[in-house]
Amino acid sequence: MKIDGVELREVALPLVSPFRTSLGTQHERNALLVRVVGGETEGWGECAAEDEPTYSPEYLAGAADLIRRFALPALAPHGLDPAAVGPALRHLRGHVMAKAAVETAVLDCWLRAHGVSLAQHLGGVRRRVRVGVSVGIAETVDALLETVDKHLTAGYARIKLKIEPGWDLEPVRAVRETFGPGVMLTVDANTAYTPADLRHLAQLDAYGLTLIEQPFAPGDLRSHAALAARLDTPVCLDESITSARDAAEAIRMGACSIINIKPGRVGGYLEARRVHDVAEANGVPVWCGGMLETGLGRAANLALAGLPGFTLPGDISATERYYHRDITRPFVLDGGELPVPQGPGIGVTPDPEALEACTTSVEWIPLSA
Repeated sequence: MKIDGVELREVALPLVSPFRTSLGTQHERNALLVRVVGGETEGWGECAAEDEPTYSPEYLAGAADLIRRFALPALAPHGLDPAAVGPALRHLRGHVMAKAAVETAVLDCWLRAHGVSLAQHLGGVRRRVRVGVSVGIAETVDALLETVDKHLTAGYARIKLKIEPGWDLEPVRAVRETFGPGVMLTVDANTAYTPADLRHLAQLDAYGLTLIEQPFAPGDLRSHAALAARLDTPVCLDESITSARDAAEAIRMGACSIINIKPGRVGGYLEARRVHDVAEANGVPVWCGGMLETGLGRAANLALAGLPGFTLPGDISATERYYHRDITRPFVLDGGELPVPQGPGIGVTPDPEALEACTTSVEWIPLSA
């Protein structure tokens, strides 16, 4: 089946509340959506890149340019074949988030044409998955405690606190002492620390954390390994893992004992499954990270999180955590869990009215003569 054309659509969704990490503060989610049309079927993908190249070297406008100028011309001869996307784009260095968005849209279209769900295609074993929530850096400890209380009352299975130098030991201590040892609590530094902070970070052991996520620079596996050897708290890697090969090397070096898998960061859901397989073969648990996705990305992430190695609650969260109105039907938390979509492809489609309301630009690129 040929690809008739591809639509690149940019949308802007205001966040329910600002989300602050060590990398900066977001007030809205600007997202790039990729719609692939082949015959009577269409498929959707969402690019995880952000406005600025802070979390990763990619950024939204650059991803759109890469897709438009280089990815689609290379992909056109291969037609609607998800297995061909990776090889067809291999000559393009980097840009894994842009490639992931294209592959996801092709995969969604192909699966819909065959009546198969993404969860089934990836090998999912769960119809519902436990989910956690990520809590940004707050103005005060009291404000943080109020936010955590709200999320625990809602039923989230795990609380993740964003930390940075100057905002770490005290807020973590306050949350642990306020809500007790029964709360699954993790912290995420988003690379905010240096190896000189190793002794300071070791003090987090006192608070019974499930994990500490990505304290050091992405390429610094040695420092992560040194921290892992010193801490009782498991070290989890995020930004360091961009492929199954990275995962294997990090595990071999002892740099982590848990991995956060973000499909956009590793180049798509097919590579995400390979990362999962490498981790599972080495007895390393994984969980699904989030990038403030719209309902399209959220649905696909839930399908991935249904794989057997995803034994820790991920950052998928209910729709209301981030958006008053999403572009798809809302995902509603029920007993700390969200349902894995079972329909063909990613299992959801945008609501036309909601999609139009938040669209900031649309471009149609024909691929078939």
